Amino acid sequence: MHHDNGRLLPWPYSVQYGEEQRIETDVLILGGGIAGVWAAIAAARCGARVTIMEKAATIRSGAGGAGVDHWQWAADNPASGVSPEELTEALIDNQGGYRNGISTYIQCASAYETLEEMERMGGKVRDVGDEFKGAEFRDDASKLLFAYDYTNRIVIRVWGADYKPLLRKECRRLGVRILDRTTATGLLTEDGRHGARVVGAMGLNNRTGAFVVVKAKAVILATSRPQRIWTFSTELRGLATFRPPSDAGNGYAMAWRIGAQLTMMEKSMRSPFGSPYSFPAYGSGNAINTWYPCNIVDANGKEVPWVDSNGRVLGSVDERCRPAEGQKFFIMGGGSSSLPHPGHKRFLGPKPIPDLEQRMLRGEFTPPFYADLASMPEMERKVIWGLMVGNEGKTRIPVMHTYAQSGFDPERDMLQTYDFLRGSGMREPVVPQERTFGESGVCGGLLVDWDLMSSVPGLFGAGDLVFGGQDHSHAAATGRYAGARAALYAREQGWGEVDAAQVSSEKRRVYAPLSAQGPRTVDWKELNAGIARVMQNYCSEPKNEELLDLAQTWLADLERNEAPLAVADNPHKLMRTLDVLDILTCAQIIVQACKARRASSDYLHFKRLDHPDIDPAEWHKWITVRLGERNTEIGELPIAFWGELEPNYRPRHDANLAAMGAAAGEGQRRSWGIG
Repeated sequence: MHHDNGRLLPWPYSVQYGEEQRIETDVLILGGGIAGVWAAIAAARCGARVTIMEKAATIRSGAGGAGVDHWQWAADNPASGVSPEELTEALIDNQGGYRNGISTYIQCASAYETLEEMERMGGKVRDVGDEFKGAEFRDDASKLLFAYDYTNRIVIRVWGADYKPLLRKECRRLGVRILDRTTATGLLTEDGRHGARVVGAMGLNNRTGAFVVVKAKAVILATSRPQRIWTFSTELRGLATFRPPSDAGNGYAMAWRIGAQLTMMEKSMRSPFGSPYSFPAYGSGNAINTWYPCNIVDANGKEVPWVDSNGRVLGSVDERCRPAEGQKFFIMGGGSSSLPHPGHKRFLGPKPIPDLEQRMLRGEFTPPFYADLASMPEMERKVIWGLMVGNEGKTRIPVMHTYAQSGFDPERDMLQTYDFLRGSGMREPVVPQERTFGESGVCGGLLVDWDLMSSVPGLFGAGDLVFGGQDHSHAAATGRYAGARAALYAREQGWGEVDAAQVSSEKRRVYAPLSAQGPRTVDWKELNAGIARVMQNYCSEPKNEELLDLAQTWLADLERNEAPLAVADNPHKLMRTLDVLDILTCAQIIVQACKARRASSDYLHFKRLDHPDIDPAEWHKWITVRLGERNTEIGELPIAFWGELEPNYRPRHDANLAAMGAAAGEGQRRSWGIG
């Protein structure tokens, strides 16, 4: 049932609970966001039969579905002043080693190559109309526009508002089968054995309630990272998640249940993106990311100075986009370091004075503060408000179009920033329990090797779900790479047997909320809020063994006594309920990982009261967790376990390109049995 002005109306789709749809494919991709569609395109170009299973609608789904304004870490572009190796090492070092060297190198070495492919699909990448000719951030030879570091040119500004529809169009052209409005719920393993080769997946149609079973030779998880772990309320209006709130950690939970290894699951951090009081990202005046390097002024029009990483006051806008003396390049511009301490000075870019709050309290500056686009050089103003805000995923319609309709004119008007008014539009101080699972920066996820394959054969990962990755171009580049690797793997595999008992067990689990009854039932929202409260109370900023034990106790209690009472009366609510059950699983994984790390870490935003030493050398390593057949198994890996970057990457990359090129021939397609 659903509501219309208070009236209950019948569910508008034919309900088919229990009915099965059986599909066979070479490569199955779970999640149709940026990583998922890129994986599908690459696998199809290798000649594989490809199927996408997507919870929403592939045309706009995922964190990058609404657009992208800057393409990060494209060290392979022709104007770059930094090599992929240099940039990868800098990005890893900026996180104290806790960044995925494998996927980061794939990104740094092929982001531009991936973007060129996007251009061939019809995406606008260059300033072909010479709108920004003569701008400091433009490379006249390639007509590419750059952001942040204008000297080294490793981040490309793009017109990405329509990239996702173009990617879906290419999927269709290549014959990819797309199962929209279908939630993946569980993975299939050969003969149903725990930890055995993955041979497909199961799902639920969110509109009909039908059960879907897909047999596959390879499966790619591209379902992003979990949200709603610490904060959740449908009553408070604000930005409680930065990525889509429907990103519920489904892939994490599915991988966990079959015994795949995860790592860095102990990392969480305070974040305004975890606060229900946040303002829309990039919808208030600021000088960060999309708005970089905007002028900031106080209520009297007094301009806030900028300084470089050496503390030198900068005299022009252009200087804000150049490395400091003695600094080859920078990777953190406008905001603070991703670390809670001063971080690595050699990678920090220019930013407004860090002591602005203290100087305001002394009376030197008067709040409120404003982003003053009107005082910016014309090209800088146009590229921020026109290109960047116009193409960033969450700003084209709700910010630029809406503000323009309300009369906002960037050549005349200023936009208030919320610095020190009660917080800040993007980076406001928040209380410890307003946390996210690594929303700002890299976070934990699926452990993968140089093929982007997990510890379970046949199961690959891409995008935000992979441990230690971040941002749009990372999703695109790793999706493209994983799609090719999975297709080449599938080419060598025979069909595995789908276990009937495994399918039956999953059907019982999936449909259980339909039959929940009794004197008391639980709505999915209520269950999600309960999980969040447990995590706020017992797995927040201060941690010790006693608190984490209580977290385990309470989460187990929710699983045992409350989750079975969760009820759904239509396929959509059933999908939402299954999401929350996966959120519960993710919370339990996080707590177990927190118990396993017996040292504090600034890099991981991790504080153990009973193990207060900060980043001791013996704990500078990856902690892995997996569900064994009897209990949780804890492991560890050296901090740079991936070995050499280029020698591991290049042969696989070249094989990927060869396979994608060879697939253009009809002979290749016939060898896969494709008509």
